[in-house]
Amino acid sequence: MSNAEALATLLKKATRVVVFTGAGISTESGIPDFRSPGGVWSKMKPIMFQDFVASPGVRREAWTRVFNKTAGWTGAQPNAGHHAVATLANAGKVSAIITQNVDNLHQDSGAPHDKVIELHGNATYAKCLDCGQRHELDVLEMPYSRGEEIVCDHCAGLLKTATISFGQAMPEAEMTRATEESRACDLFLVLGSSLVVFPAAGLPIEAKHHGAKLVIVNRESTDMDDYADLVLNSEIGPLMSETLRVMA
Repeated sequence: MSNAEALATLLKKATRVVVFTGAGISTESGIPDFRSPGGVWSKMKPIMFQDFVASPGVRREAWTRVFNKTAGWTGAQPNAGHHAVATLANAGKVSAIITQNVDNLHQDSGAPHDKVIELHGNATYAKCLDCGQRHELDVLEMPYSRGEEIVCDHCAGLLKTATISFGQAMPEAEMTRATEESRACDLFLVLGSSLVVFPAAGLPIEAKHHGAKLVIVNRESTDMDDYADLVLNSEIGPLMSETLRVMA
């Protein structure tokens, strides 16, 4: 049995699938991952949330990275892996897409926005740290170019990209919903995560403890492979595309 056939068999049997995605699904769109050699954090030091709030100079550096696209998180196109997940979600097979990524590519691929749970936020827009109002980045580029402090036009609070920075609390509502979805599913499908960043990496175990099958698709092995019912070390886009063809 091929990898695609093995995955298709489990997907066909499942009635409520949760897909959990990490950087590995987006590297196929040209977005760098975080921790590997050549990844984002090997090229620049992460900005701590506390430093962002405390220092105008640090905030200026953070916004410079945004508008120079230094991290490379925005501007890419969804790949075959994203489109396959969207197809499964639109067909009702997938109840939730829990993602550690901040690139908006699940939404861009046509996945229902209300099924996407972003554990680490979104880099394609900004939010006010005080009132939570959303602000589009293209509107903020003008005050940045003038060297002004970038603040909310509603309450004058500090603005930051809607990502979860180091030292910033995880989004409570999203974590709660992700946990509930993980406990309710009968198949938990990991796509492109090394499963080392907690608390998000604990979700596959939550799913297993509540009776779900666990599938891990990742280029390298993970510390949770021993818990999985199926481990596939392969490229996500080609595998997911072939899986859909097998299921058709």
